[in-house]
Amino acid sequence: MSSLEKRLHLNKLPPMPPSGIGGGLSKRPMMRKKDYSPVTWDKYFDNKEDVKVSEREIFRLYSCGDAGPVLFFLHGGGFSALSWALLSSVLSGLIRCRCAAVDLRGHGDTRTADDKDLSIGTLSSDVGNIIKAKYGEDPPPIMLIGHSMGGAIAIHTAEKQLIPSLIGLSVIDVVEGTALDALNSMQSFLRSRPSLFNSLEHAIEWSVRSGQIRNLESARVSMGGQVTRVNPGEDVSSLNMETTVHSTPTNNTISEEEEEEGESSKSNSGNTENKNTGATASNEKFTWRINLSKTEKYWEGWFSKLSSLFLSCEVPKMLLLAGVDRLDKELTIGQMQGKFQMQVLPQCGHAVHEDVPEKVADVIAAFITRHKFAEATDKFHKTFPAC
Repeated sequence: MSSLEKRLHLNKLPPMPPSGIGGGLSKRPMMRKKDYSPVTWDKYFDNKEDVKVSEREIFRLYSCGDAGPVLFFLHGGGFSALSWALLSSVLSGLIRCRCAAVDLRGHGDTRTADDKDLSIGTLSSDVGNIIKAKYGEDPPPIMLIGHSMGGAIAIHTAEKQLIPSLIGLSVIDVVEGTALDALNSMQSFLRSRPSLFNSLEHAIEWSVRSGQIRNLESARVSMGGQVTRVNPGEDVSSLNMETTVHSTPTNNTISEEEEEEGESSKSNSGNTENKNTGATASNEKFTWRINLSKTEKYWEGWFSKLSSLFLSCEVPKMLLLAGVDRLDKELTIGQMQGKFQMQVLPQCGHAVHEDVPEKVADVIAAFITRHKFAEATDKFHKTFPAC
């Protein structure tokens, strides 16, 4: 063999391996289904307790952290305290604080004498009563943080001065003008939601694929607080909902979804709670914990005059939005006058704190340390606000 032939022979590519051996390209890469199994609260919170305001008023509270000011979280309509699980876990690692999230009246595992009274006066009074029952007459420094309806409750609670030790206020994706405009289409949105789910896993999958919660990890812990089991023998037609998710393929079902290549599926067997999580029998169904369509008479009261009330609160305050287009005229003027800090976190859904909990935690931690409400840990690297 000549030297030229030898060089050509050495430069030849090796033959392709047989199919199925050594990573041959003839087979489609393995795809795994996403894990929609529920995750329990104790992965993110340290404690769960029932705060007794009166004999018939008992509020479920989740908390983490043991030092520093209390960041008291108020969820939006239809959500629950578990909506704050990821954010609380991240935030308590960035600053020395205590995080506390409550199931509001009519939501989650809270039980009251009248779960249907969701007037803004009752809801804001609840917050003051819960804090008094939990922390006594001399509560520690408290910052209220609320999302949507919870943001409105936080503003009314602050404006009424129901918390003597209030040091700050943060509201997430709630603006008076935008909220009031959205009420016209709210009933249509609620009717478009499924009324029943075959399992909690199906509810979690729906929340992610519908875009209600864009973070799968958050959905796996928070959806357990939004739904409840249907009692055996209960007439589901009495639920007054429109659509139902069935186990057989229909227009209302959620087809199975495959994961992106390389994404692993993690098992959480045994990591479930007795009421709303865990393996479900084939005949069990889940429905929404609260029928929001029946609370319509309270909606306008939640958001009316909200901008002026927010601006009148004398404590340092911050507004987090999913889009700058949500800002109304009164808040635009107030922001230009420096009356509050504003932060826009685009590419999020309405549940900003669930979609991007790390980013929201960074923003809140920066706000708190800037006002010297709490000290930062060595895990926090301060970022400048975007606006």
